[in-house]
Amino acid sequence: MSLSDPIGDMISRVKNAQARNHKKVDLPSSNFKSKIADILKNEGFIKDFKINAVDKKPILSLELKYHSGNPVISAFERVSKPGRRIFSSAEGLPKINNGLGIAIVSTPKGVMTDIDARKQRVGGEIICKVF
Repeated sequence: MSLSDPIGDMISRVKNAQARNHKKVDLPSSNFKSKIADILKNEGFIKDFKINAVDKKPILSLELKYHSGNPVISAFERVSKPGRRIFSSAEGLPKINNGLGIAIVSTPKGVMTDIDARKQRVGGEIICKVF
């Protein structure tokens, strides 16, 4: 089965797992998803992630993070969708929740947060926002 929006599927799985207070969530892996998971880990939104091979198919396992029983990720939204791509210049990148959240941006220099993209003065496609 092929998904039309694998990143949207990843976001939905994380939101559903957090709604049920699961400690981890498994999803099909890809290089793009692992880069997003690495950003989420570096920014403190998840504990850790691992890539396991089950029946020769890579599985991305995310360990979700909670603070006093509430999920650390309060909102995880897809911005650029397959039907409507959203691009922004370095100066036009949005500040998420007055700087308390992050936007994950796909740039020519790789996948990075909006803060790093502003520092490197590079724009790109706004994938999602997290806060």
